[in-house]
Amino acid sequence: MDAPQASVQPAGGASEPELAGREGAMPWSLQEGAMLWSLEEALERQTLQIGVSACGATAVLDVVRVLGAEEGVAKEEDANCCVRTRLRRNESPLPDYLLSRSEAGATHAQLIRGALELSGGRVVGRFFHHHPRRSVRLGPWLAGWIRKGAVPVATMNMQAAVPADEEVPDAWHHQLIFGVAPGGAVFMANPLDVVSESELHKRLCTESVLLIRREDVLQRLSLPCHQFNLSEGFEDPRWKTMDVEGQVRQMVLEEEQGSRSKATHIAIPAAYSSGVTIFALQSSSLGSELLAAPELQLF
Repeated sequence: MDAPQASVQPAGGASEPELAGREGAMPWSLQEGAMLWSLEEALERQTLQIGVSACGATAVLDVVRVLGAEEGVAKEEDANCCVRTRLRRNESPLPDYLLSRSEAGATHAQLIRGALELSGGRVVGRFFHHHPRRSVRLGPWLAGWIRKGAVPVATMNMQAAVPADEEVPDAWHHQLIFGVAPGGAVFMANPLDVVSESELHKRLCTESVLLIRREDVLQRLSLPCHQFNLSEGFEDPRWKTMDVEGQVRQMVLEEEQGSRSKATHIAIPAAYSSGVTIFALQSSSLGSELLAAPELQLF
């Protein structure tokens, strides 16, 4: 990916991207922006997806590495184990399949616990909810934490605000944020991506809902529709209030009647909350500041 490179030269003659790559260096910044890595460094240092549903564990692995808090050499399997990544149960009947989809991967709480365990207790995290809408300028807020040496990870609903001509993704996603440009562009890893502040806000300010594709529902109806119950036996009351069972029955009815207009998805409760987890070294003053920071005010 081609992008303009920073050219500011700090005192001493070295560029800020060069300083950022040195052992123990602080993140470099430009005006209101801030970067943990330059784009070149991100291409070299980012960890790409380490396994199925393991975007959270992938982010945690890079968080620990960026903060220099590895216990020995942090391995991919260690990160997955510490985060306790959950998998989809693709071969299960519909009720259990939908339950597995609602919690596949990891929540922000699993990321915080995983980073603490993977780092041997050296890294702490704090999650900041962004739904309902918060009274905060997302770009400057992220840049402020990055300039202090913290590492943000976004937990995003990728199904939110998808353009009409694009396919709806089938999952939420965790991504490490390694920089914010002065104009508001936000740089993320796994995969390397640059999004606007407004686009990121849409992904971060959503309800905890997951859309399941029509074909993924219908192909798992091993029993007649009247012989299963999706509102009982599930601890989360949202399965009932969202009438997931009714959505499935309607989808089946559309097939039986050959309806021209068919629902493309059903909506189910998601275990995830949209927002940003900020990570820092526990023994640092920044770690203490992070844990004592107030919740973001509602808009």
